[in-house]
Amino acid sequence: MEKLKNYFSKGEIVLWVVSVTAIVISFVMFSNDGIITLIASLIGVTSIIINAKGNPAGQAMMIIFSLLYGLISFGCAYYGEMITYLGMTAPMAVIALISWLRNPYGNGLEVKVNHIKSPEILLIATIATVVTVVFYFILKFFHTANLIISTFSVMTSFIAVYLTFRRSAFFSLAYALNDIVLVILWGLASFSNMSYISVVVCFVMFLVNDIYGFVSWRKMEKRQFFEQVEQKNIEN
Repeated sequence: MEKLKNYFSKGEIVLWVVSVTAIVISFVMFSNDGIITLIASLIGVTSIIINAKGNPAGQAMMIIFSLLYGLISFGCAYYGEMITYLGMTAPMAVIALISWLRNPYGNGLEVKVNHIKSPEILLIATIATVVTVVFYFILKFFHTANLIISTFSVMTSFIAVYLTFRRSAFFSLAYALNDIVLVILWGLASFSNMSYISVVVCFVMFLVNDIYGFVSWRKMEKRQFFEQVEQKNIEN
């Protein structure tokens, strides 16, 4: 326990405790879908705070969350979410985990932050556009609920998982955008089923944690840069 306190800052511990508390309370008050929704939510929010530290363990937890969330989405006929998380997010999380493990920084509990250059940004935009268009027709074929929002969720999810694989600090910002989309998506579902309010609260907590994750990675990026410059000066 002492090692965990030393690894996580007081602010990170408070953020995690508040997030978990909000998720559990909303689950008790609104959800009647069974324990799987609660477990998925707790795993998801924990993975985000670990990802904020650049720790590969966060990606391992994201794989588990993606599988559980895919099942939850299937039950709500959000086939876009199901296909996205089972067919894209989960496999990409596996690839990201391998990428993070192969690019450690320092003691191995932190990944080396990568810098995305302009040509790759254009590549991301091009692929994301193609993926979005293709998924629109796939989701339309399956009569996916809230088609346009579901399609936009696919686009933001793709950008997020790609940036995660590439170890860019902006992956958390892309996930934050996806969280906003999902808050809207599940908010619409809650009008017909109050139990989904617990999922809305879950993604609100995800949004807060992902914003923190972006801030944390930007600080990590600057620290690694100056440490590398200092190391080069010492070697020279």
